[in-house]
Amino acid sequence: MNENYSSEEIKKLWPNNAPSISNIQKYAEKYKEDTIVIKYGGNVLIDREVFNNFILDIQILNRLGLSIVVVHGGGPRIKRELEKSNIESKFINGLRVTDKKIISIVEKVLIEFNRDIVESLKNKGSEAIQINSKKSNVINVVPENKELGFVGMPKIINTEIIKDLIRNNKIPVVAPLGLDEKNQVYNINGDTAAGAIAKSLKSRRLLLMTNVEGVLDKEKKLITEISSKKTLELIKNQTISGGMIPKINTCLDAVSNGVRGVVIMDGRKPHSILNEIFSDTGAGTLIR
Repeated sequence: MNENYSSEEIKKLWPNNAPSISNIQKYAEKYKEDTIVIKYGGNVLIDREVFNNFILDIQILNRLGLSIVVVHGGGPRIKRELEKSNIESKFINGLRVTDKKIISIVEKVLIEFNRDIVESLKNKGSEAIQINSKKSNVINVVPENKELGFVGMPKIINTEIIKDLIRNNKIPVVAPLGLDEKNQVYNINGDTAAGAIAKSLKSRRLLLMTNVEGVLDKEKKLITEISSKKTLELIKNQTISGGMIPKINTCLDAVSNGVRGVVIMDGRKPHSILNEIFSDTGAGTLIR
């Protein structure tokens, strides 16, 4: 437990629509030796109320002494900025084709959002640190492929920077940007960046906050827990399709490379992070 933790302080912070406060001790003990990587992305980025709930959840985890790494996306914000500049986006397999002009806009938007999250956490009294292509870059990349331009695949993650911040009870907030060997900046798919960081840290959990409930069965009912094998069957029989496939592939890659479990969860639901970590029922689909 964090020595800064006071049960009275947590009681004041604890939201009404979070799990029972009596669960805190049990689950804080469960996760105290482990890292949790949380990817905040998708259309949940736009809604300020969702954002404020997310900031409160992260603040509470930090106060409880849990080791948290935040990785964020920025798709909707990037789309908005490109539209302002009358730049039309082209996509190949869900990834934005990124030329010189687009990468400069993408980098600017992601660094601004990175700063927004860090400053919002600092205003709540949590020590958060910006990690992006301009500050403490931790992701070295190789190009995804020529057609995509400046879209990168993580090659090496500098885990020492991240671990050092965590040891000092600071929250690394990582933008999905990386540098190649010539220091050229590349955009990275947010889920891919979060998966690469979770793997390199061998994290206990990777939480992918998005704007869907989780993995749904043929009857559109939520599947709360699923094995890798069963997940592959659902892709094969097209229960899982379209834009969910790349997300699922990130999950499968993570769980087969040292991450204990990945959760796809609905970030629109109030305090979904607290519901995932401090309850038996969780808040989405857990893939083991």
